[in-house]
Amino acid sequence: MINKSLTCIHPEAIIGKNVTIWPFVTIDKNVVIGDNTEVYSHAVILSGARIGENCKIFPGAIVSGNPQDLKFAGEESTCEIGNYTTIRECATVNRGTISKGKTVVGNHCLIMAYSHIAHDCVLKDYVIVGNTTQLAGEVEADDYAIISAGTLVHQFSRIGMHVMIQGGSRIGKDIPPYITAGREPLTYSGVNVVGLRRRGFTTEQIGNIQEIYRVLYQSGLNNSDAVKQIEATIPDSLEKENILSFVINSKRGIIRGYLE
Repeated sequence: MINKSLTCIHPEAIIGKNVTIWPFVTIDKNVVIGDNTEVYSHAVILSGARIGENCKIFPGAIVSGNPQDLKFAGEESTCEIGNYTTIRECATVNRGTISKGKTVVGNHCLIMAYSHIAHDCVLKDYVIVGNTTQLAGEVEADDYAIISAGTLVHQFSRIGMHVMIQGGSRIGKDIPPYITAGREPLTYSGVNVVGLRRRGFTTEQIGNIQEIYRVLYQSGLNNSDAVKQIEATIPDSLEKENILSFVINSKRGIIRGYLE
């Protein structure tokens, strides 16, 4: 359903099958919208948007706005939204800059009201961004990360998979996988046991993750020595590989433990 008399749709926009576009929507040129997506009244979809199938774009949301980056010079870039993703009221997702060329929000994500996803961010699948949360440029969030309401995320920060972050947090360091993070300043608050169980992790897997973080955060070792001990003493697993890879490759450094 498209109400053409009350919408502004550029003739070059590519609209898929069974797309519902409510009155007072603006859709720019160089836009692709996948099948079965619904765009509600007063949403604005600007040049460079690539919206997948079965998405919902709520009133007041702006997808693919120009980056809020003084280095942006009008270069071609995109804002890519995966399938089955929901962008709620007045959320903004900016397109990329020359740095990466695109901003990406994956499949089955939920971007809640009044939140902001800045240029060149990469959110993988099943990520939840809470109401009024603000992600600065080039932030990365891995699968199943939950960034609760009112959180501020510094540019270039990375958030690991299956992480749960307390509402109102300020993130300036990287958040390793499988944990909860809270307090002020933000610190490691334990393994995200509830979330992992909901997603099918076994007791053995969770136990191994807890042991890894016991060494990393509670042994008194620095990160480099803790990594060596984990490599030498804890059985190999996908979870171990994910954690060590994250820690070793962290550019901003990981958050501290609550016992420090």
